[in-house]
Amino acid sequence: MSPGPADLPTTTPTTEDARAPKVSVVIPTYNEAKNLPPVFAALPDDLHEVIVVDGRSVDDTIAVARSLRPGVRIVRQNRLGKGNALACGFAAVTGDIVVMLDADGSADPREIADYVRVLMSGADFAKGTRFAGGGGSADITPTRAWGNRWLNRAVNVLFGTRYTDLCYGYNAFWAHCLPVLQLDSADVGRDGKLWGDGFEIETIINTRVAKAHLSISEVPSFEFERIHGESNLNTWRDGSRVLRALLVERVNGVGRGARVDRSRAQQLRSATDAVVVRHHFDNVVQQLGTEPNTVAELVPTSPGQLAGRHGGAA
Repeated sequence: MSPGPADLPTTTPTTEDARAPKVSVVIPTYNEAKNLPPVFAALPDDLHEVIVVDGRSVDDTIAVARSLRPGVRIVRQNRLGKGNALACGFAAVTGDIVVMLDADGSADPREIADYVRVLMSGADFAKGTRFAGGGGSADITPTRAWGNRWLNRAVNVLFGTRYTDLCYGYNAFWAHCLPVLQLDSADVGRDGKLWGDGFEIETIINTRVAKAHLSISEVPSFEFERIHGESNLNTWRDGSRVLRALLVERVNGVGRGARVDRSRAQQLRSATDAVVVRHHFDNVVQQLGTEPNTVAELVPTSPGQLAGRHGGAA
């Protein structure tokens, strides 16, 4: 059994450690030069890569990103919209885990460790939610919250999911999920926005991982207000695109039957399990003053057995 969140290290292991997943953070940007300093300051130091996907910013977004993190990778999207930006960023990923992070400061980069722990505990896809215990929002309006509730009910009915927050874009997943998404990052010679290039991308991703029967776990997340500038989200226009995405994805076959190679994830989880067992072994040795004589003495069969041996409560 993979360890639960409380069993894993409280800090993300360095990417130089063969047991640690390589975490790639994809950040779509458009004129976010003022927002990047606090966002980058909160990023974990041990990320495998940070990929900034720029939508032809006219401010100093790219220069600021490079000054803040010299190793940042810059990808220029070839069409318009957040969906196209994510597709271009995903195509450039070289890590084991992919994190979708907004550049406006609304998503807290310090939560990345929570998403990684959920993925290391067995999930294929870690879905952020503002509407579970520990989550919340300082940004969502009553109108958007009302629309999200109805869209959320629709996705659960149409796809058999148990989502509590369909329209939230802070998600993370193993790279083995990318073939399921089937997002097109090709330069088609058109500058405009194609279907899937807008904010409906989050709904497309959420429905396709559901259709592929991937293991999905929700992660409580708090959404802050945008630090600078105004959001490009239009409640009614983009809400209608989300509804259309639900109907389109319900009838198309994209995602169904996709093959998923979990071998890398399983390898990393097994290595982490070994670390947890070794940590427990060392604790037992320290408590007993000698090495255990049997495997049964080393590995407790229940939380109560562990608590009784260590003199604590279960």
